[in-house]
Amino acid sequence: MKSPLNRPPLTSLLTLLAALALPCASAHAVDAEAAEKVTKDNKCTKCHAVDRKKDGPAYRDTAAKYRGDPEAEAKVTHHVTAGDMVKFPDGHQERHKKLKAEDTAEVKNLVGWILSQPGGTK
Repeated sequence: MKSPLNRPPLTSLLTLLAALALPCASAHAVDAEAAEKVTKDNKCTKCHAVDRKKDGPAYRDTAAKYRGDPEAEAKVTHHVTAGDMVKFPDGHQERHKKLKAEDTAEVKNLVGWILSQPGGTK
């Protein structure tokens, strides 16, 4: 029997990559249908869309902005739940609407869905 140290480098690398990918796949699994329902129920679509800027940024642009940021989930969660001031294209400011969600899992799913959007519109 060969020792793991005697494996060809490519086999060891592929094994390592497969092992690392398993936790990532489950961590990023989102229920898109549920997230879209939350956006509609909370009237997020009044100011946001997936693929185009409205009064607020497109979800794809938000995902692109935070891609690679280890604090992305916490930052977006804070934004949708805290009611901080936001600036609109015409220059006026108002408080961002606080997300009304059943539980933290619903918020986490929505934030994961936003951050999973591909690309950006810019």
